[in-house]
Formats: sequence, structure tokens, C-alpha cells
Amino acid sequence: MANLYYIQVTRECNQKCRFCSNLPNKEFLTQKKGKDLIDLYRKQGCDGLIFTGGEPTLSPYLIDFIKYAKSKKIPNRIVTNGQKLADFNYLKSLQEAGLNHLHVSLYSVKEKIQDFLTKNAGSFKNVLKALNNLRKIPKITVDINTVINHYNADHLLENVRFICENFSFINHFVWNNLDPSTSRAQKNKDTIPKLADFELSLYQAMTYLASHNKTFRVERVPLCYLPNFEHVSTETRKIVKKEDRSTFFLDKRGFLNEKDWEHKWGYSKAECCDYCSLKTICAGLFQRDKYYFSEELSPVFVSKKEIVKKILANP
Repeated sequence: MANLYYIQVTRECNQKCRFCSNLPNKEFLTQKKGKDLIDLYRKQGCDGLIFTGGEPTLSPYLIDFIKYAKSKKIPNRIVTNGQKLADFNYLKSLQEAGLNHLHVSLYSVKEKIQDFLTKNAGSFKNVLKALNNLRKIPKITVDINTVINHYNADHLLENVRFICENFSFINHFVWNNLDPSTSRAQKNKDTIPKLADFELSLYQAMTYLASHNKTFRVERVPLCYLPNFEHVSTETRKIVKKEDRSTFFLDKRGFLNEKDWEHKWGYSKAECCDYCSLKTICAGLFQRDKYYFSEELSPVFVSKKEIVKKILANP
């Protein structure tokens, strides 16, 4: 069981992604508050810290937070859009501070789509520079994070194939289905996918990665859309392993714990879910019947025991 804790170190960003779920609010975590949070999470039995944003590399204290977490023997990582990592010297300074793991957000390997989604004309080129820089620092392991949306739903396989062929040192991938409830997504409703839009593409991408011995996780996708790969659902893994994930937000939410799937996180189940053999290990459908619809769900009748066995055998 691994308890990971997230800390937003800033809400400012150097991109304007069309579906951003944490909009800029001019907030930066102070040095003292950040260290106090690290101490608090350590006392709570934290197994790892994830510094996020906004864009965490814009925080003037990020290096201090990394050093402090390392001094407390807490593994830590960042989730970044990779734009500042195009600067090798800056990247090297993060590694020297103690960073050894990061997630780079990349939505599409089609340059026009990546730049369109981020509203940053240089986004794709900078991510490539960042990944090439990371190739030179093998001490840092790299994951690729992708928000599934209408514009990349048809080429998730193309995305992972490009990464695997050009950056073979990357071994882990994370897909997050788009959160349609945010104000950015509301203003850009064209980005919201239907579950059916990415069903085939996601299955092909997972199959490709599995055949190349890569690991991966999927968030906000119900288990009926993960045939043969139910065990990679982040929510299901947390339910089965009783893991804890707490996030400190730089807004009115403050601390939020990810155990109450329905009331705090917006997941719920449809009537057809009552007949599903996986009901008790599936979080359900995010924003059900608001943006994603019950009609797209169907019960499945596979062995829950086998899925739980896979999860417990593969930490």
C-alpha cells in the first residue's frame, strides 16, 4: 500500500490548456508553508510527495521543497508541462536538488493539436527538447501524462508508439480522462469527449504498451471501458489496496482526501451497474449524466477475484 500526497506549489502556469482543472489564481505556496506541509505529511505516514500546480517549475521555492523532502527521506516528484525543462541547466538543478522522478504532460504528438490544446505555439517543440534533455540524465525516471479529450481521442495509440520509438527510456504512461466540470472545459466544450470516442484507441494503446513491457494507469474511465485491463484503473487499485491520496489545493478546497468517491469527487453508478460483477471495485462514472452519460455504460461479467489478484500481485 502506497500513500501518495499531492501539494500544489503554485496555481500560475505558462500554458493555457483548454481543459485546465486548476486555473491560475496568482497563488504561490510560501517556503514556510511548504515545509510545514512536508512535515505534516511525513507524520501522517506519507510514502511519496508529488509537487504540482499550475506549473510547479514556476515556483521560486520548488528546489527548496525538493531538497527538504529529500532531507526527510520522502521520495518526491513533480507533474510538469515540460516547458522549462527545455532548459538543460534548469533541469540539471532539479536533479541536483534531489529530484529523481517526474511526469511530463503531453496530449498529442501531432504538433498542431498539442499547441492548440495548450494555447502555446511552442509547446510540442519544448516537450521534445525536455525529453531529449531527460535522456541525458538517466538518474531521473520519466512518466508521460495525457489528458484524454476530443482532439486526441482517436490517436492515443499513435502517441504512445511515437514515445516508445523515440524515447525508449520512458516506461510508464498515465491517461486521465478529461474533467468536464472545470470552467476552462465549460468554455471549450468542444474538448469534452464521449467515452465511445476513445474506447478503441485507448484499448489499442494499452495493448501496444503491454506488448512492449511498459506500465500504465488510467483515471476517470469506468471499468466497462477497460476490457482485459481493469487492473490498471487508478481508482480501482486504490479501492482494492485501500490506498490514501490527499491533495493540498491552493484555493478554498484546502486539503481533500480521495476516499469519498461519490460525494467529494463526483463519481456515481448507473442502474445497469447493479448487475455488474465489478460494482464493488469500480468507482463509477465521473460526472454521470452531466457530461458523461449512463447510456454509455454496460455491466460486465468477468471475475472480480482475478482482477484483485492482478492488482495485489503488481504493486
